[in-house]
Amino acid sequence: MKSRLAWLGEHGHADLVRHGLRGIEKECLRIDADGRLSRKPHPPALGAALTHPHITTDYSEALLEFVTPPCATNWETLQFLCDIHCFVAQNLGDELLWAQSMPCVVGPDEDVPIAYYGESNLGRMKTIYRRGLGHRYGRAMQAIAGIHFNYSLPVGFWAAYQDNEKSDQDDSAFISDQYLRMARNYRRNAWVLIYLFGASPALCKSFPLRAGHGLEELDPHTWYLPYGTSLRMSDVGYRNKSQARLQISLNSLTEYVGGLTTAVTSSSPEYERIGVEVDGEYRQLNTNMLQIENEYYAAVRPKPKAKSGSRPTVALRQGGVEYLEIRTLDLNVADPIGVNQTQLRFIEALLLYCLFADSPPIDASEQAEIDQRELLVAREGRRPGLEIPVGGAGVLLQRVGLDLLAEITPFAELLDVTDEGYADALEQQRSAMAEPELTPSAQLLADMTTRGQRYLDFMLEVSGAHAAYFRALTLAEDRKREFAELARTSVEDARDLEDNTQESLEDYLAAYFAQA
Repeated sequence: MKSRLAWLGEHGHADLVRHGLRGIEKECLRIDADGRLSRKPHPPALGAALTHPHITTDYSEALLEFVTPPCATNWETLQFLCDIHCFVAQNLGDELLWAQSMPCVVGPDEDVPIAYYGESNLGRMKTIYRRGLGHRYGRAMQAIAGIHFNYSLPVGFWAAYQDNEKSDQDDSAFISDQYLRMARNYRRNAWVLIYLFGASPALCKSFPLRAGHGLEELDPHTWYLPYGTSLRMSDVGYRNKSQARLQISLNSLTEYVGGLTTAVTSSSPEYERIGVEVDGEYRQLNTNMLQIENEYYAAVRPKPKAKSGSRPTVALRQGGVEYLEIRTLDLNVADPIGVNQTQLRFIEALLLYCLFADSPPIDASEQAEIDQRELLVAREGRRPGLEIPVGGAGVLLQRVGLDLLAEITPFAELLDVTDEGYADALEQQRSAMAEPELTPSAQLLADMTTRGQRYLDFMLEVSGAHAAYFRALTLAEDRKREFAELARTSVEDARDLEDNTQESLEDYLAAYFAQA
């Protein structure tokens, strides 16, 4: 790594990495004044969820998803996300956006409305897919919200770096291999983000839990883990046994695409019992281990250049990896938009470290250790004296974390040359690594205790304060016009899709799944 780091500091190469692109996808729940999931349809003022480029829905009709465009700086990304929040808050009426990753008051499955995208074939396919997720994993789990950070390095950097590495691969293959190198090291080190940025140590008792969940009672209405950091990233949240059986390797693009392809083409006896079309209604798209590639829940996803209507596996095979999607972040309760500049700076420095550090293949034994480490940190990350598995041995979490931050330091310093703040961001995380009470999960529990509030009341108060903040902001007139126009044109585009639907849904699905 030292030789690569030295190269990066020479001849303006560091300036190249500073011109990468980044974007954010943020999920958040619409709730009523009592903290219950909204049962209202997607607000018309926000446009059509199917075709709007920046304001859509995820699993539930109540689970909004905000998507920024690719931006040249973290500040631009956060400003755009703030503008979306401002526009939405001013068009939500008496509803609020829940500020936490774990859902609020959750009733039975039928009380979690599945997102509706209209009657075009594309819209119906998206809704059927979500219906299948509900049958497979339960709807409440699908209402968990998070932040996804998308990151890419510029073409100019890759050309210079390929020359330095003396690689004779074609450009696309080299770039894909390097993103996978970054992704493998991210998997090795994702636990540090769960510890530093996990912000979901508690949840409402209405959330359905498996037997033997191991959570403790914080108050008559709240479960929690006293040393937990992220229930979202624990076995309470997105982890599930059925996907744990999938063998999807990041060791090469061929293996990654092959593993995903196997999962989306191999039928599961468990899902066969659900059925596909029952009594004239689709319960799921198919009975495969994954209905489509997006069903794969992973801490990081190598992503291809987006092509409308194209399967991700096909796009990856044809065009390679264009960027990484980082999926480990909880909503930051302390920030109205759910994420801040300090977090993004730290993640950017971490990702550069992940690219330049040695990144051998991950075998089954190491993958099991990675999973065990993440689960342990999610459930007990702040426990005094906690040891996490590293290289087959238990090592004190703080020691491993501080050693990692020392390795990241030179990358933060390089990024600081033109955009000060990276070294400060790293220093803040160094403090939180040494003092667990400074982590967001610890601060959330401390704030609840200090105020003497139960979880629901505390989070309602925070969500209300965030709404008041955005409603008090003045959105720039050009941005207001832009969002209003996007809302209008998205409705027209969705209507055009419905009006121009000629083939049957069955033929549409057959053509989609026949792509190779």
